[in-house]
Order: sequence, then C-alpha cells, then structure tokens
Amino acid sequence: MTRPQKQSQQPPDSGPPPRRARAAAIGIDAVQLGRTAFERAGFAEASLVLRWREIVGPDIARIARPLRLSSGVSGGVLTLKAEPAAALFLQHESRALCARINAYLGRAVVQRLRFVPGELAPEPAQSVRFCPQDPESKDPARRFAGPDPLREALLCLARARSPAPE
Repeated sequence: MTRPQKQSQQPPDSGPPPRRARAAAIGIDAVQLGRTAFERAGFAEASLVLRWREIVGPDIARIARPLRLSSGVSGGVLTLKAEPAAALFLQHESRALCARINAYLGRAVVQRLRFVPGELAPEPAQSVRFCPQDPESKDPARRFAGPDPLREALLCLARARSPAPE
C-alpha cells in the first residue's frame, strides 16, 4: 500500500498578514482597542468614563471614579472606586448621583452604586497654554470687543502667529 503524498500548501489564514506597503494611522487601531477595553469593563458608551468630571462635578470626581458597569436583575450597577473615607458620604448621595448619571445618558441605566475602597491616582495637572508675546498694536485681535474668553483666545492666536523677537 502506498500512502498518498501530503500537499505542502498552508492554510490561507496562517502567517503574518499581507503588507500594505504603507504605514497605517495609529488612530485606526487605537479606536478599536479603546472601544474593546471600555466594553470589557461594561461601558457600552465610553462617555460616562471620559466625561465623569462633568457629570458628577469636580468634588465627587476627585474622590470617586467609575470602574465597571454591569447589568443585573434589578437594573444596572455602577461600581465606583472611592477614597476609603468618602464611601460613606457617597452612599448617602447615591440617589442623586444615579439621577445625574441617568440624566446624562438619557435613560435609566444605573439603578444602584457599589463602592470599592481604594487610593485614587492624582488627576493630571491642567495644561497651561503658552502665548509667546503680545501682538502688535495694529493687530485686529486687539480691537475685538466680544466676550473675554474669545478675546483671550484671539490674542493668544495672534501671539502665536506673530514673528519671534530677534
């Protein structure tokens, strides 16, 4: 009896992916990786984590951060990592926090809060915008008479586009 010879062809899905002959933007892969990480923690919408400070306010955001969102029989349970001494205070504020979170999301997602004590990493410092020098006196940005934040932004833009002093 003779044995049939094995074919030396590999399955089409083995080996490295085909090269594209160009570099791809890292943002394409980063979005998918970020979405996967948020979904693994139960957050279908990443905005709850990314906009946490805006949703609950700076005082509560300083002492508690979201860890996981899970759905149970009685509704969603949001697990928060909180400073050990703040958990009792937050427990008393849980109805108001649930109402704020659900108002932000537009539907009743969170029914209960669960607290896990732990030390929180300090929040990164706010970046300071650098504006090199004052624009010339004839610059139109100096004559702007609108709201102060917009005026400051225009002046900063004018400073950035003006030539550097020699």
